[in-house]
Amino acid sequence: MPGRWIVVIALCAITLLALGYTYWLATGFDMSGMMSPDFVPWSAARFGFMLAMWVVMMIGMMTPSVTPTILLYAAIARQAASRQDGARQVFAPPGWFLGGYLLAWTGFATIATLLQWLLEWRALVTPMMAGTDRVIGGCMLIAAGIYQWLPLKQACLASCQAPLTFVQRHGGFQPGVRGSLRLGFLHGIHCIGCCWVLMILLFAFGVMNLVWIAGLMVFVLLEKILPRPRIVSRIAGVLALIAGLWLMAA
Repeated sequence: MPGRWIVVIALCAITLLALGYTYWLATGFDMSGMMSPDFVPWSAARFGFMLAMWVVMMIGMMTPSVTPTILLYAAIARQAASRQDGARQVFAPPGWFLGGYLLAWTGFATIATLLQWLLEWRALVTPMMAGTDRVIGGCMLIAAGIYQWLPLKQACLASCQAPLTFVQRHGGFQPGVRGSLRLGFLHGIHCIGCCWVLMILLFAFGVMNLVWIAGLMVFVLLEKILPRPRIVSRIAGVLALIAGLWLMAA
């Protein structure tokens, strides 16, 4: 039990630090040195700043949703280490699985940074990271609503909502560091497949919009832990479609 609480406290600390940094950027950090209200070419420093922002934001938003899988990994590792029948086995610490998971989201953060640069270059996102076109925002909501109903979304959601089944399908938890990293990375890829369209909505309503960040984080978590995730995702899809059509009409 103490080991379980150590894992929970560590995950909470990672989440709070990442979200605290995101909150500080959104409310207390003077970005005038990095960003300008006018459209200007990106420098290497600005790209690095934006990439770091996306990485930390993804860590804060997605660590809570992987907590059940991390706790499952830690429990199996403790059982394997405490066996008395001669089959005792030492697993890599759960942090390696989490590292693989967050590595996948770091890849997504890199793509999101490049997309932000492209959208800003096309004047679809302001240099202050807010959407400029209600029609584009409506289209993004409609796309998100449709994606909630697609088989790919449901397959990825099933993998995230039943982590033990996912782990067994991919060879089970691996005791070595490389195997743990690989499994965490694969789990992250499935989670990206489940949530990537929702994250893209940040471009429509403000990359640093704290209400949207908090809402998406809570929804992603609920979608994975509620007993009927398919119904939850499809209801959310219908609501997104309605909101998108309303936004375009307005």
